[in-house]
Amino acid sequence: MRARTLRWDGCCNVRDLGGHATEDGRSTRFGAVVRSDNVRLLSDEGWRQLVEYGVTRILDLRFPAELANDPPSEIPIEVVHVPLLEDPISVDIDRSLRDLKEPRAWRRAVYLAFLDRFAGNFAGAVTAVARAPAGAVLVHCQGGVDRTGLVAALLLRVAGVAIDTIADDYAASEANWAPFRAEWISEAKDDDERERRRLLSIMPAEAMRDVLLELEGQHASTPAYLADAGVDNRDLERIRQRLLA
Repeated sequence: MRARTLRWDGCCNVRDLGGHATEDGRSTRFGAVVRSDNVRLLSDEGWRQLVEYGVTRILDLRFPAELANDPPSEIPIEVVHVPLLEDPISVDIDRSLRDLKEPRAWRRAVYLAFLDRFAGNFAGAVTAVARAPAGAVLVHCQGGVDRTGLVAALLLRVAGVAIDTIADDYAASEANWAPFRAEWISEAKDDDERERRRLLSIMPAEAMRDVLLELEGQHASTPAYLADAGVDNRDLERIRQRLLA
């Protein structure tokens, strides 16, 4: 079986969404969708690895301000920018939940708020994957955990992957970031930011499981949520065709 985790020089949280069993006995296809942390951190060797993997579209979910901090470079691949969240609304959501200190409950509340407030942006991201040219689509944000994790979860669920399997894929990011955790937390400017970073560094599978169960309890299914948010049924089918072997 092909390796799901990819080692591209400069990034630490890259993996293919292939190789996941679906509820109807099929599996997701390798080389269709890749999730990662910020690809603008790739070295020249990392870019070579990305190109050789067959990536034809990069979907960047970051804020415009985050793009402004990118080092200047020419990217030889189509880049589609779909900011998933909106500042300062997303910051206000984060602050409104600062009394939650348990990682599972905090993630669940934040993610459900994002999915509710920015449903149209999630629809835009999924549509950008559905309408990508042949080849692999790479989806990334800054750390490849929250924004990327939610979009990856929606894509896998449309393809029919079980919720528990999706939750495990989400949680794999914690181990990838573990070597950098202590230093990142120690660099926080104050106690509030230090606590926020502590919460961000913990990625329990149960949190994503809770989110998808709640989302489907509200909307009957993930495809129904996306359809309500504005994704065309033909694009949902394109996602299935892209991801399913």
